[in-house]
Amino acid sequence: MEALLTSTAVVALAEIGDKTQLLAILLATRFKKPVPIICGIFGATIANHFLAALVGAEVAGLLDSIWFRYAIAASFVAMGLWTLIPDKLDEDEAPKPARFGAFVTTAIAFFLVEMGDKTQVATVALGARFHAVLPVTAGTTLGMMLANVPAVFLGKAVIDRVPLTTVHRIAALLFVAIGLWLAAQTAGWL
Repeated sequence: MEALLTSTAVVALAEIGDKTQLLAILLATRFKKPVPIICGIFGATIANHFLAALVGAEVAGLLDSIWFRYAIAASFVAMGLWTLIPDKLDEDEAPKPARFGAFVTTAIAFFLVEMGDKTQVATVALGARFHAVLPVTAGTTLGMMLANVPAVFLGKAVIDRVPLTTVHRIAALLFVAIGLWLAAQTAGWL
């Protein structure tokens, strides 16, 4: 349960203002079909985050040493600092004319844009931390949906009303706190 709840909170906060959330807004305004867009986001996130959590869990199992645990802790701190840098979607990354419809376009775009994104890196770290692929995947997917479904339905109005700086700071604090907690736990202080 800890893996699910932590994964949900971390990704939901990190996703606010992220380029994939901006992509959700662009797709929603372009297609004006929220259900296929939400289904595309869900499918892409499940696939992407399952693979990321699996990589994290497998790497952690192979490299189960004190230094690896410190590296995981440091990765959470680094994610916290990275979260403070807001994302933007460049015009070059805007969706091109769709050949496949809202669902397929969304699924492909989200899967590709999520590659190397901070929420995918966080999913790898969470998989390594908890060694629980399914709860981490479920949690990170739930976090993505919590952040992106309102963006699909409300589009730009949500982004205009949400104080992104505050949300980024809270997400950064959460990442740093998890990293410090893991480092203290590894050092035997907790």
